Amino acid sequence: MTPAVLLDLDGTLTDPYPGISASILYALERLGYPPADEQTLRAAVGPPLEGAFATMLGGDAVLAKEALRLYRERYAPIGIYENRVFDGIPQMLTDLRAAGLRLYIASSKPRAFCESIAAHFGFADQLDRIYGSEFDGRLVAKADLIGHLLAEERVDPLRSVMVGDRRHDVEGARANGLRVIGVSWGYGSPEEFAAFPPDAMVDDVAALAGEVLRQLERQP
Repeated sequence: MTPAVLLDLDGTLTDPYPGISASILYALERLGYPPADEQTLRAAVGPPLEGAFATMLGGDAVLAKEALRLYRERYAPIGIYENRVFDGIPQMLTDLRAAGLRLYIASSKPRAFCESIAAHFGFADQLDRIYGSEFDGRLVAKADLIGHLLAEERVDPLRSVMVGDRRHDVEGARANGLRVIGVSWGYGSPEEFAAFPPDAMVDDVAALAGEVLRQLERQP
């Protein structure tokens, strides 16, 4: 069975901060709430957004759902493209494909958004398939999403690896028996990775393909 690489999207392959932050601020303004500060906005990149909104809105779950709806009102037509691919990512994907690996996006972002981003920024053809959450809330939890991907694609977790920039990537990978590589150019802090340590950390996109291959060589 061909080894697989599961790749987070936001903060790992692309920098989505301008579109996500502007859409969060739009939702808060529509609800009559003051704008979130930059630290709060940056912390919201990566995890499921409904939970982030609940935190911003004092734990009000109903209001968080409405905030998410308003967020998507701006994000779907505008914010999704206020984004950029990190330098070196296209070559990294090319190198992993040349090594014969299967490549999948595994993101908590809705699958439809992930597919639009990959197509718009020109790297969809380098992926075997794109996995994300559904608009009805299914597969939002990273562990559930990864488990679904492994079952659908018949991926052997002992011969595969997850790459991501937040604790949720580490926790989701661990829950499914995968090794995990953390990347420092995303939105996870050093403190976050200290509390939820991956098997390896990479500080430079140019070194990521090599670290993926090293991790796969260590597996049975």
